[in-house]
Amino acid sequence: MIKVLVVDYHPIVREGLRLLFDKDPEIEVVGTVGTGIEIFEFVRRHPVDVLISEIDLPELNGITALRAIKKEHKDLRVIMFSYHPEEIYAISSIKAGASGYLSKTVDTKTIKEAVLKVYNGAIYLSDNMAKHLNFDDTRNTKSKLYKRLSTREVEVLKLLSSGKKNKEIAQELDINEKTVSTYKARLFKKLNVTNLVDLIHQAKHIGTV
Repeated sequence: MIKVLVVDYHPIVREGLRLLFDKDPEIEVVGTVGTGIEIFEFVRRHPVDVLISEIDLPELNGITALRAIKKEHKDLRVIMFSYHPEEIYAISSIKAGASGYLSKTVDTKTIKEAVLKVYNGAIYLSDNMAKHLNFDDTRNTKSKLYKRLSTREVEVLKLLSSGKKNKEIAQELDINEKTVSTYKARLFKKLNVTNLVDLIHQAKHIGTV
């Protein structure tokens, strides 16, 4: 039986996934938590094979939690499960150590398929995403922008776009303010902007927020 931990801020999502696998012969939801911090407490006390986690989490965002949890539990398979555009977040998630990315618009059959696939050691991405990763079209501006941003740059961009200051971002990502400023400068350069307002506008334009 594959043991799954569901991580999502919304109770309805946690309960929905628990009910989805309630009578499944292969998959069991062994627990649900609502924050990134709770992931660590749970997996230290209970065996978990696959983690299904939202990116937007209170206290500790999903990608940061993913990177940290993989350091402690290298064999844990993680599927990021979010409404954010997969074109950029799937790439960032895989780079950070995830085994798969699921959009919250997928059907229940796809969720089970993803769990089984990552449990068996494979990477799960949608067909469209797999094609996107193998598609090199120099005319596709969005594609080029996606690939130019590192995982950490995506995290910083997302937090800046949510209105957080450098000090708050530094605390959340456990880095110093000077490093945040460096990432911000890189984002200005890579996205070809000169101020924060234009940076956030560009982020919305390419679908990172």
